[in-house]
Amino acid sequence: MGFKTIDIKLPTSYSEEQLNHAVGKMAGVKKFTFQIINKSLDARKKQNIHWQIRVGVSSDEVKGESPLPEDALNIEYRKRNKKALVAGAGPAGFFAAYVLQQAGFDVTLVERGGDVNTRAKAIAGFEKSGSFNKLGTYSFGEGGAGTFSDGKLTSRTKRISKEKAFITNAYIQAGGPEEIAWLTHPHLGSDNLRRIVKNLREEFIGIGGKMLFETQLSGMEIKNGSVIAAITDKGTFETDYIIVAPGHSSYETYHMLMDCGVQFRTKNFAIGSRAEHPQHLINRAQWGVEALPGVKAAEYRLTAKTQDNRPVYTFCMCPGGIVVPATPYEHTNIVNGMSYYKRNGGFANAACVTGIHPDQLAGKIVTPQEALENLEELETTFKSFTDNFSAPFITVRDFLSGKISTKVPESSYPLGLTPAPLYDMLPKIVVDGMREGLQQFSRKVQGYDQGILLGLESKTSSPVQALRDEAGRCDGFENLFIAGEGSGYAGGIMSSAADGIKIALQVIDHGS
Repeated sequence: MGFKTIDIKLPTSYSEEQLNHAVGKMAGVKKFTFQIINKSLDARKKQNIHWQIRVGVSSDEVKGESPLPEDALNIEYRKRNKKALVAGAGPAGFFAAYVLQQAGFDVTLVERGGDVNTRAKAIAGFEKSGSFNKLGTYSFGEGGAGTFSDGKLTSRTKRISKEKAFITNAYIQAGGPEEIAWLTHPHLGSDNLRRIVKNLREEFIGIGGKMLFETQLSGMEIKNGSVIAAITDKGTFETDYIIVAPGHSSYETYHMLMDCGVQFRTKNFAIGSRAEHPQHLINRAQWGVEALPGVKAAEYRLTAKTQDNRPVYTFCMCPGGIVVPATPYEHTNIVNGMSYYKRNGGFANAACVTGIHPDQLAGKIVTPQEALENLEELETTFKSFTDNFSAPFITVRDFLSGKISTKVPESSYPLGLTPAPLYDMLPKIVVDGMREGLQQFSRKVQGYDQGILLGLESKTSSPVQALRDEAGRCDGFENLFIAGEGSGYAGGIMSSAADGIKIALQVIDHGS
C-alpha cells in the first residue's frame, strides 16, 4: 500500500463528509484511509478564515512509503530493587514517577495538596465564601497548577519530541480528546484535566506505584552527598533516589532545599497583571465577526519591545475563560487564568507581563533566597491592599493615563473587584514596560484598550533556577534531582512533564 502527504484547506465549519471528499479529490484516489497529521487555523485574512490541514493518505492507488514513526521512549521494565521518592504531583512529578514505576522502581509519590476531587470541592468553597482553604488552592494538589488552567499542551522547548509523543498518548489513553495529537495549539481544558489526572493516578497505582496526598516534604536526611531519607509531615521515607517537583509556588520547599545545600541562581522571569476583555470583542478583532462556526473562541499572542529593549508579552491566554484567585497562601493575593474545553465563557483573559531580572526588581544584586523573599513580599502587599481575596483592578485606559477606575465592570473573577492604582502597586520598571506594551497591543488588536487589568500575575515562571549537572542531578548531590517549573528549566504542562521524564530517564541510567 502506498502513502502520500497532502495539504488541504477547508472552511471552519467543515463536516466529516467534506473532509473525506477533499482528501480523496486532492490525493486523486477512490479507496483510501487517512490520518490527520497537523491542523491549524489560518486567520491572516479575515475574509477567508479557514482550516489548514495536513493529511497522510494510505492507498493502493498511490506510490510512496509511509515515513517511519519517530523512535518512541524505550522504557525497559525490570525489577531493580531501588526506591524512588517523588515530591509533587504536577506534570513533572507525576510523569517522573510514572516512568520510574514502569521501569521497575519502587516509587512513592507524595503531594502536599489533596486529590483532584478534594481540590475541586475545596476551591468551589473558597470561591463561594472567600475563606482560604489550604487544600483548595490553584497551585497545590493533584495535577499541579495545570489541572485548574486551560490545559495548554504547546511548548517552545526543543528536543522533546519523544517525550511529547509519550505525554500526548498518555493523556489520550486517559480520556483526552484525540485532536491533541494534531492540533497546532492543543488544549485539554480544566474540566477534562480533572478526569484525566484521576485516570492517570489510577493507572500509576495499578502498576504498583504508591501515592500519598496531604503529605508535604519538609526536609531530607543527607549523608556524604546522598539523600538517604525524605522527611515529610507524615513520616520519614528511606529512598535511593529523590526527585523534587515543587512547581513555582512552594516557597517552603525552595527554602528547605537551600538550607540543605542545594544551589540555585537567579534568572529572568516576568510579572504583571491579568488582562480581561469580553470574548466577543476579541473575536471581532481577530476574525472580523463575533462568532465563527467550527471554532471555539479567538485567541491572541502579543509581544512588544520597550524603548530600553525590555520584553513585554501576553502569556497563558484563556479564550472564553475565567480569572481565578490563584494564591497558594492565605497571606498573599495573586491571579491566574483557566478555561474549560469548550472555551464558551463570556470573557477572554491573559497575563500581561514585563520580563525582568530579580536584580532589576530589587535595584541591587540579590541572592536566590532574597529573590524569592522579594517576590513573596510583593504578593503580600496585594493581599494587604484588599484585606481579602478580591482582585485589585483598573481599566487599561486608566492604567495608561494614571487614573483610578471608579466604575466596577462585569468580570469572570469570582471574588469581586476592588478599584486600585495598579500603576503604583506594581514595581515601576514593570509598569513602564506594561504601558509601552499595552499601547502596542492596542494597535495590534482593535479594542484592546477597552479591557481591564486585574491583580498580580507573578507565576509565569520562576525567578530562580537550580544548578544541575549533565545527568540532571543537583550540583554536589549523588541522587537528588529537581524537575519541572520549580527547577527553573521548564514552564507549562508539556515542558514540565517532559523535564520530569528526562530526569526519570537519567535516574534509570544511573540505577542500571
